[in-house]
Amino acid sequence: MTRPIRVEINHSALRHNYLQSRQHAAGRQALAVIKADAYGHGALGCASALADIADGFALLNIEDAIALRQAGIQQAITLLEGPFDRAEVEAMAEYRIAGAIHSPHQIAWLQEGSLQQPVEVWLKINSGMNRLGFRPEQAPAVIRQLQALPQARLSTIMTHFATADDDRGVTAQWQRFAPVATASGLAISAANSAAVFRHPHTHGDVVRPGITLYGCSPFADCHAAALGLQTTMTLSADIIAIQQLQTGDTVGYGLNFQSDKPMRIGIVACGYADGYPRIAANGTPVMVDGLRSGTVGRVSMDMLAIDLSHIPDATIGSRVELWGPNVAIEEVAAAAGTIGYELMCAIAPRVPRQLI
Repeated sequence: MTRPIRVEINHSALRHNYLQSRQHAAGRQALAVIKADAYGHGALGCASALADIADGFALLNIEDAIALRQAGIQQAITLLEGPFDRAEVEAMAEYRIAGAIHSPHQIAWLQEGSLQQPVEVWLKINSGMNRLGFRPEQAPAVIRQLQALPQARLSTIMTHFATADDDRGVTAQWQRFAPVATASGLAISAANSAAVFRHPHTHGDVVRPGITLYGCSPFADCHAAALGLQTTMTLSADIIAIQQLQTGDTVGYGLNFQSDKPMRIGIVACGYADGYPRIAANGTPVMVDGLRSGTVGRVSMDMLAIDLSHIPDATIGSRVELWGPNVAIEEVAAAAGTIGYELMCAIAPRVPRQLI
């Protein structure tokens, strides 16, 4: 493939970030969250890179979990949304895969027939996010039901926080969850990335770092470097054309940028079909030849434009860092009105991945 665009994945940074995240929850187990193909980083590759240090892995799809087992991953694996049908319950038993139980229909699947060995289950409590889980007052009865099932081995009680990453914190949800969790006598898992770093009282027995593994901050008020994290994903592409603008010239679809002076712009081989956000504002930061610049005009399907007026040495073939160690993904996300999670997950299959 000759189109000059690439995503570089740094497994050394991934390992550093896992250890940094686990250090904030010293003494607890840390499941590396590798759902959504490890946030666009490649689930199997990331699991293999962490296999000698991770306490376990958390993801969504049974197919991905089985692929890890078939690749030789022996650590604990937990499905964060549990089984989606009875056949998945059977596969969980066969491949030693744990899963959340959040609804009565999943308990019904556990009750059907027999299994070659009990399935490890985590009871999901809805502490206020109102997506998945039993309400706290339902927990004692559900615990008794699950503990009476020979097909299940109830090991953990879990919840998920809605605002661990902002000033509202976790107080309300924790107050609903903690009494039930403590009374259950089960292992407790509540802390996501944000809670790992800012809410130590929620660490329980098992934490679930996700975005911090990939060198991105969960917080709007600080970037990853401030948390001691390293960049794991770098998106870059090359300049494929250069245009000279006169005062009043416009750029791109919609003519939403008009130059107020003569400018030199570069056309970069990256667009929204590659996963770069179409709605990124004029001036979204980039790095060229060690100098920061910004985007110009609307991002199109396969290309975007950047200002080269102050970078005279930039030419055809110059590498443009769109996000990475010099352009924080959080900056790009803010310019596009989104979050780093979405940018990582949106990288298109057509963009070649390279390990560095």
